[in-house]
Amino acid sequence: MKHWTEGFDDDDADEPLVRPYTITGGRTAPERDDLTLITLVTAISTVSSETGHGLRRMQPEHRTILALCKRPLAVAEIASALNLPVSVTKILIGDLIESDQVRARPPLAFAQAGGFPGMTILEAVRDGLRNL
Repeated sequence: MKHWTEGFDDDDADEPLVRPYTITGGRTAPERDDLTLITLVTAISTVSSETGHGLRRMQPEHRTILALCKRPLAVAEIASALNLPVSVTKILIGDLIESDQVRARPPLAFAQAGGFPGMTILEAVRDGLRNL
């Protein structure tokens, strides 16, 4: 996916032409505190006629999130694909959750284990990293 600033020839500018707060409608912090880097986001497949009208009023980044989340993706993966800061991505995901277009849930391993991974999982990750 192309970054939204690609194609601009102004090499003198150190900062992007459009600041992230314009994408979020001026909001600088997510309203939801339940979205972490590993929260899984999935698009809801059924789109009502009311939701369909709202699609036209969304930012392009909202539509990109919907397209990406046809399969579950972590918030960090979505932010990386959009090439946006995680805080901005969380605001956009929050918008989509509020409009019932996506669902967010913690990863199953954490949800089923009561919030913390087991030692066997951590040891397997450690061993896998050592083998790299």
